[in-house]
Formats: sequence, C-alpha cells, structure tokens
Amino acid sequence: MADSGSGPPLPRAGASEVVPDHERRTRLGLDEAILCESKTDEQLRLILRDAERREQTLLMTRLDSTRAARLCAESPGRIDYDEVSRTAYLGPIAEPRGVADVVVVSAGSSDVAVCREAVRTLRYEGVAADEVYDVGVAGIERLMDRVDELRRYAVAIAVAGMDAALPTVLAGLIPALVLAVPTSTGYGVAEGGRTALNALLSSCAPGLVVVNIDNGYGAACAALRFLRASKLRA
Repeated sequence: MADSGSGPPLPRAGASEVVPDHERRTRLGLDEAILCESKTDEQLRLILRDAERREQTLLMTRLDSTRAARLCAESPGRIDYDEVSRTAYLGPIAEPRGVADVVVVSAGSSDVAVCREAVRTLRYEGVAADEVYDVGVAGIERLMDRVDELRRYAVAIAVAGMDAALPTVLAGLIPALVLAVPTSTGYGVAEGGRTALNALLSSCAPGLVVVNIDNGYGAACAALRFLRASKLRA
C-alpha cells in the first residue's frame, strides 16, 4: 500500500541540519549567535568550519567547558573561551572604543555568570561595558553608594534572582534604560526564576524592560539595538 503521507516529511536528499544565517548582520546589525547547549558536537563542527571557510567571526553561547576544550583542540588558537559565562568567540574580536555607555549590575555574586554572558555579548559587538557586582537590596547601602556613578550610563543591565528587587529599585533611581534580567538564583518558591520574572513583569518602575530568565545574551542585544537606534536619531 502506498504511504498515505500522514507522517512527518522525510528530509530532502542532501539537506543539512545546519543552515547559518549569514545575512543577519545586514538585516539587524547583529551577527547570529550560536546556542551550543542543545547542538551536537558534529553540528558545532559544521558551523565552525563554515565560519572559518568564510573567514567570519562567531559568538557561541551556553558552551560547557568540556565541549569547549574539544573544540579548542580542533581549532587551536582560534577560539577564546570564557568558562564563567560559557561563551566563546571564534576569530579575532575588535577592541571596544570610547567610554562605556553600558553598565551591568548584579544583585549578588551568584548572578555573575549571567552578567558575564551580557558583557561578553557586548564585547563581541565592540561595545565596552562596566561591571558593578553584589549590590543587591539586602544591603541597599551598597547600591546607594554607587548611584551617582550609575547615573552616567545610557543603559543599565540589572541582573537579579530571588525576588529580583534590584532592577525595580535601580529604575527608580537613574534615568538610563534599565534592562532587567531575572535569574534562576533562589530557593523554594523562587521556582527557578519564575518568581523573579513575575515580580519584574509586575514592577511599578516606569519603562523597565524585562527579558527572559537567565538571558544575559538577550539583554545585551536589546542594549545594542537601543544604542544604535539612539545614534541613528542623534
């Protein structure tokens, strides 16, 4: 009996699992980032070979240290890996120029990995970011001591778990665009960051922008879009 065609379509002959988006920078002003966490080693090798053949740089996110070591061994001297953020660059990255317009602020030291993902994403795009860590509201005097300094930035990426109070407080103190990143830091009803996310979505701070749980990369991309749009309109 002939196949009824009700099942999933078969892959086309010669179809690849990997189709890089080479035109993303032309469309959006940002390169495609490679989310490594759910990809196989072979898929990552295909992506790296394609980029190397085209002499392109790459930003890789959520790359664990064991897999990074394997890839670094296969492309010696070509990959810059940061274990804290689990990010990697393929190829040389230009040094940022000028004074930093972005500051990345964490509530606690447990949030630093997410902060570093944002910092490394900005760095890949040639944008410098200053870092202010461990100034959460449980010891709010630490934040208040830095407020005058924080007021000079155009964008603040505020990263916090538990009840995620820091971004709301910060957005009430400084004129910058505040991009809130809830993290999965916390106990019990913190529910892996859902409480932090809901608290930020319910924030009374006007203009506070919220990205998904642990999404330092997404916050950095939002900052990049804002900065570039601001310059276009200047």
